Amino acid sequence: MERIDALVIGAGVVGLAVGRELARAGLETVVVEAANGIGQGVSSRNSEVIHAGLYYAPGSLKARLCVRGKALLYELCALQGVPHAACGKLVVATDEAQHAALQGLRERARANGVPAEWWSAGQARQAEPALCCTAALWSPSTGIVDSHGLMVALQGDLERAGGCVALGSRVLGGDARPADGIVLSVDADGRTTEIQARRVVNAAGLSACGVASRMAGLPPQHVPKARMAKGSYFTLAGRAPFQRLIYPAPVDAWLGVHLTLDLGGQARFGPDLEWLPGDEPEPSDYDVDPARAAGFEAAIRRYWPGLPDGALQPGYSGIRPKIHGPGEPAPDFRIDGPASHGVPGLVNLYGIESPGLTSAMAVGEFVRTLLT
Repeated sequence: MERIDALVIGAGVVGLAVGRELARAGLETVVVEAANGIGQGVSSRNSEVIHAGLYYAPGSLKARLCVRGKALLYELCALQGVPHAACGKLVVATDEAQHAALQGLRERARANGVPAEWWSAGQARQAEPALCCTAALWSPSTGIVDSHGLMVALQGDLERAGGCVALGSRVLGGDARPADGIVLSVDADGRTTEIQARRVVNAAGLSACGVASRMAGLPPQHVPKARMAKGSYFTLAGRAPFQRLIYPAPVDAWLGVHLTLDLGGQARFGPDLEWLPGDEPEPSDYDVDPARAAGFEAAIRRYWPGLPDGALQPGYSGIRPKIHGPGEPAPDFRIDGPASHGVPGLVNLYGIESPGLTSAMAVGEFVRTLLT
């Protein structure tokens, strides 16, 4: 049986960031990934937005880790040449009834130490002439990043610190009861290997709840029920007349159909929200239904009336690893360490959806403090 200091399950952006942090702390670290490439799940199917930290309750893990993670992410991108842009974002109200929501967002931003500036409709239109709004909140520290380039940089740092990534390696189950480490059964190319690790981090994203449920010795009450929600994106045929990201005023836990830009300036819209039946980590397919375009067009025209007819094209979709259901308030990130569940050396990461990409490096720091 192979014995190592630390094993991380999942080579998405969060798993790589956690593995990087543990390896840089001097631990012999292996990141195992069921797919044959890094970042094949949630990390490759999102908006690639660097979130500022506007939306999250002050003092929450989402607020703290987003703000810290944003700073770490910008620093890493600058040092290693990861393509990114601090293009900023406008959160817009399209009628005066939404001004209270914007004011609440500004107060929350202030509490989180995040810059946010109230703009009148005239100021917003001067910056973005195609925009229709009654007021806006300007977030200068919001940006966009090449998520794959970011993950390659994290993997490089992990490997330079002595860690490694094992692709095509699926965790079948584990035993968290041995006193000297957690034993995991890992299938690689049809061959099952047992690995004993003194520290195990479950960063399996969509499969995190399933992985935890197969961990003997972990009390089942510490494994939440997984819920899956699909989000579809549409792309714009032609060039968008915007230089900044445009988000509608938030409604409940959903940020609405927003306009983001890729690093080439191409616009994409989404995601919408489609709850999936059951708790399977993968949908039957990632196809985008062209019929959903009508709902997108109606939402977009509230802030961009000039959207041309027929300009939206089906883009891509992703699945969000939620631990709450329809109509329920969105919970905080759930990072369960030994103090929570009583299993030495084990950390489970549940419900790491947005702003998980932005928060990834700060999640790595947080997990390291729990395990070292």
